[in-house]
Parts: sequence; C-alpha cells; structure tokens
Amino acid sequence: MSVSGDRTDRPTAVCVMTPDVAARVLPSELRTRLSASVRLAPEPEDPYAGENFTEAVADADILISGWGCPRLTAEVLARAPRLRAVMHAAGTVKELVSDAVWERGIVVSSAADANAGPVVSYTLALITLAVRRTLTMAAGYRDGWPGFGARSGGDGHTIGIVGASRIGCRVIAGLTASDAGYDILVSDPYLTDEEAARLGAVRVELAELCRRSGVVSIHAPLLPETVGLLDAGMLALIPDGGVLINTARGAIVDTAALTQECSSGRLEAYLDVTDPEPLPPEHPLLGLSNVLVTPHIAGAQGSEVRRLGEYAVAEVERWLKGEPLLGEVTREALPRLA
Repeated sequence: MSVSGDRTDRPTAVCVMTPDVAARVLPSELRTRLSASVRLAPEPEDPYAGENFTEAVADADILISGWGCPRLTAEVLARAPRLRAVMHAAGTVKELVSDAVWERGIVVSSAADANAGPVVSYTLALITLAVRRTLTMAAGYRDGWPGFGARSGGDGHTIGIVGASRIGCRVIAGLTASDAGYDILVSDPYLTDEEAARLGAVRVELAELCRRSGVVSIHAPLLPETVGLLDAGMLALIPDGGVLINTARGAIVDTAALTQECSSGRLEAYLDVTDPEPLPPEHPLLGLSNVLVTPHIAGAQGSEVRRLGEYAVAEVERWLKGEPLLGEVTREALPRLA
C-alpha cells in the first residue's frame, strides 16, 4: 500500500485508548486535524477487551495506541491485514510490539520524546530539592528551626547521572545550564568519554559515580543487566547524607537495600517508581520522613498528555507524506530503550 501524498483512498486510523485517556490525549481539535488526512474509525466501547480490540483494528491502516493497549501478537495481526503503522501516544512500546510486528514490516513510532519533557522538568526540580537536603530539613524543622551551619546549598554539588538516555541527556543539559556550577558525572556503558564531554559531563564507572556523587539520579532503561543495578554495594558507596532519585524504573534499585539505607537515616530518596509498584501500604519506605514516594507522576500528566496526542498526530501526517518519523522505533534499538 502506498503511503505517499497522492493516494486516492484515505487510510483508516483507529484510536485505541480508554475514553478518559482519549479525551485528554486526543481532544476534539486534534481529532479534527487528524480526520483531515485519515478516516477515523469508531472507537470500541471497551477498547482493551480482546474481541473489541481485534474488531477495531481489523480494517485499520494506522493504529494510534496509548497506555495499556493490548499487545500486537501474531494472532492479533492476522486479523488486521491492512495495518501498516503504529503511532504510540505514550512512552515505551516494549509491552505493545511483538516479533510479529517487525516481521510484518509495520512502522512503529513512540511519543517518548514528548513524554520526556515533563520527566526532565520533574527530575531537575527533585535535584534542586535534593541538594538542599529538603526532606531532612523539613523533618528537623519539627524540632526547631535548623541552624545556619546545618543548611546545604547546591553550588558546586556533584550530581551523578546513571544512564545517558534521552531523559538523562536532557537532565545533564538542564544541569549545565544552571548557574550552580554543578560537577556532573555520568555512567553509561554505551557512552564514550568524548560524547560525555560534549554533554558537559565526565564519564565514570558506576562505582566511582556513587562514591563521588551527593545526588544520584537514575535514567537507565530496565534491561536484564540493569535489574538491581543499584544494589546494596553500590548504595553503600554513596556518601553519608547523599540522595537517590529514581524516575526511571523501580527494579533498577534493590528495594530492600535502599530501605535499609534510608531507615538508618544515611540516605534520602525521591522515588517516583518503586519495586513493587505500588508499594504495599505497610512498606517501611512510605513511613520515612527522609523518603518521598510519588505515584509514577514524572511523565506527562493531566494537561500535559495532550503533547502525546499532538506528537502522534504529527507522526501520522509525516507518515502519509512519506517523511521520516521523528519517534520511529526500530527492532534493533528496542532492547536499549526504556
């Protein structure tokens, strides 16, 4: 099937998201813009029910998917013979695509770049809080106003970035733009010294990063080799009074080891992701004054999710014109992505 601008038949696109998500990701004005280029198929009432999903994609050329969309297995694709492109209006596509997607030559795009902006802003805000030891200061305030000598500032602080991912690189950019004069370390097995220097950081091994950093911020993907990457040994290397920030994936950190470090009062932690997720209500981390646990809110939330819909719509428009996709995901790159 041709995807050039001179096609005589308008391709069919189907949006598969729950109604509440779809209303924010693809509001009416974005749907109007999209329908100028494609025929929008009716959305199933219960899009995540297996039979409803396969019926919805049966005649679709383009699937616009969101969080929780059913996996595109060989069985599903056998019932979607026209499907040629998947525009994921969310982040990771690891739970969405299967080998059958690549074997069919279906093009896949993710709005991860659009989702990265809020994560970067959130992380930079947490680093600002972390260098001031905000959680410890707030807890101590209950016993009296902290003295001048007990206070911490950010100038000259060493920040360790674990993972030069799209988010990690943008966090480094934000730190280098600050007037705080941060020393920035980065640990990533795929990054060279020269590439790190261009980012404004110094590449080091993870152990050295932990030893030298007052704040360690995680931005690595969850891979077999990164499960438990920040284990008891690595956490023990972080200096007393250090802070761990995790806005990536909970399983990258050994939860039991982190609980022990934070329970002792040696480390602070800002955790937007945990393992398990969510933590059980009685988990010790939830009761510690030097730990802030948030419900996976670093990525696009509320009014921000429209960015994901705008990105997906723009990708559809580029695909129809035969232009390169900005968010294309390839089979080869997928294992290293979040």
